[in-house]
Amino acid sequence: MTRRPHTLLINPTIASRHSARFPLALLNLAAALDRHGESRIIDGNIDRDTVAEVLSVLDHESFDAVGMTVMGGPHVPEAIRLSRAIREHSPGLPIVWGSYFPTLFTDAALNAPYVDYAVRGQGEDTLVELVSALTGEGPPLSAIAGLSWKDGDRIVHNPARPFSRGNPPPLLPYEKLGDPRKYLSRTFLGHRTVAHQAALGCRYHCTFCGVAAMFGGATALPTAARLERELGYLKYDVGADSVQFFDHNFFDREAEMVPLLEVLARLELPWWCFARADALINLSEESWKLVRRSRLRMAYIGAESPDGQMLKEIRKGTRPDQTLEVAEVCRRHGVIPEFSFMVAPPTHTEEETEQTFDFIRQLKRVNPACEIVIYIYTPLPESSMHAKDRGRHRATPLFDLGGLPVVFPATPDEWAQPQWVNYACHADAPWLDERLRRRIDDFVTVLRCRYPTVQDMRAPHWAKRTLSAMAAWRYRIGHYDRPWELRLANRFVQLRLPQVQGL
Repeated sequence: MTRRPHTLLINPTIASRHSARFPLALLNLAAALDRHGESRIIDGNIDRDTVAEVLSVLDHESFDAVGMTVMGGPHVPEAIRLSRAIREHSPGLPIVWGSYFPTLFTDAALNAPYVDYAVRGQGEDTLVELVSALTGEGPPLSAIAGLSWKDGDRIVHNPARPFSRGNPPPLLPYEKLGDPRKYLSRTFLGHRTVAHQAALGCRYHCTFCGVAAMFGGATALPTAARLERELGYLKYDVGADSVQFFDHNFFDREAEMVPLLEVLARLELPWWCFARADALINLSEESWKLVRRSRLRMAYIGAESPDGQMLKEIRKGTRPDQTLEVAEVCRRHGVIPEFSFMVAPPTHTEEETEQTFDFIRQLKRVNPACEIVIYIYTPLPESSMHAKDRGRHRATPLFDLGGLPVVFPATPDEWAQPQWVNYACHADAPWLDERLRRRIDDFVTVLRCRYPTVQDMRAPHWAKRTLSAMAAWRYRIGHYDRPWELRLANRFVQLRLPQVQGL
C-alpha cells in the first residue's frame, strides 16, 4: 500500500498573539494537500517558541517536505531562522518557500542553502505535485508549473502556472488549528472579529503592488452560496460577530458584487475591506442600500497620490478627483474611508510629499472622519513584476543619496537587513534623506494625534481627546516641525498605528 505524503506547513511569527489571524494561505494549502495525503500546520503567531515547536514535531513525526509561507519584510528573518534550524536538525528534509517573497524575489529565495524549492503564485496545485514528486509518485520536477528549483548550481524556473479560479473545499480545515476561537480578536468592528478571504487577486495592474505581481490582473470571486456557507460557519459555529476581509480588492464589478452584498446584509456582521475609489463611486443607490444594511464600517482605499500623472505612471487607474468624491460618498453612507498614500517617490521627492500633505488636509475638510495611512513609495524592481506586465511601462531609475544605482538584495539574508525590511514595509527608501524623513515623521505625528484612529481600542477616550486638543494648533496652522510635546505625550498614551499593527 502506497504511503500517503505528509507535509508540515509553517507560518513564521509576524504578529502578536492578540493580533493573530487565521493563516488563510496555509489552510487553503492544507485543504489541497489533504485530498492526496496529510498535512500539519504550525502557526508561529500562536506557537510563540516556533523553532522549539517545529523541532519537537520533527522528532516525533515523519514528513516528506516542509512548506513555509514567506510574505517579505519582518517575515523573512523569522523564515530564515526556522529554515536554518530545520536544515540543521533534518538535513535531508526538503524546504519549500511560497507566497509573496519567493514569487517576487525567486532567485534571491533560492540563493540560500536552506531553501530547496520556491513556489510562485498560487501554491495549491504546485505544492501537491511537488510533494508527490518528492515521494516518487508525481511528475518530474521539470513538469511542475509554477515551481522554481535547484539543479546543481543552476536555478531552474519552470513555466508559470495559469491562474486558477479553483475548486475550494466546502469549508477550510480550521480544526487543524485547534480551537478556532483563539483567532477571534476584539477590534473596533466587534468583540470577536474574524479574518476571512472571499475573493483572490485583483483585475488591476498597479506597478508597485505585490498582488499585481503575483496574479497579473486575474481575480476570482466566490459564489454567494460559498460565502454564506463560510461566514455562516464563522458566525454561528465559531462565534464571530464581525469580519475583516483580506480580499485583495473586495468590490469588483457591481453585478457580481450584489449577490455577495445580499449575503452580508442577511448576516449583519460589521466588516472591513479593501476597495477602490472608482468602484465605490460608481455603485448604484440600490447597491449602497445593501452596503448600509450589510454594516460595512470601513473601506481601505489606495489613494496613493494627489498627482494625476504619477497615478498614470504607476497604472493605478484612478484619479485624484475620484479620491475626493469617494470621501464624500462614504460620508453620506456612513462608511469610514481609510486612505493610504505613498510619499517620497524617487523623483520630485520633496515636492510630491508636500503636495500629498496638502491633499490630505483637503480630504479631511471633505470628510473629517476619513482615516489616513502614510507609506514611503518603494517600487518593485522590474524583475519582480508579473511576466505580462514587464516592459509595459518605463521604470524610473532608482538612485540612492550618493547618486549610485539602487541594487536590490540577492539573498534572503540581505533582505533580512533592517534597511531592506523597512523598504519592503514601505517605511524607508535609499533616496530618502534624514531631513525629509523627519518631516514625514513630524507630519504623521501631528496628524495621528489630531485625528486618533477609531481602530484604537486601547487608548482611553480622554487621552485621545487630550492629544487631539494638544495637536489642534499645530495642525490648524500647518506647523509640524519638531512636535516634541506630542511625542512626549504619546510615550504614555501610545496611539495605535494601523499601518504597523492592522486592526
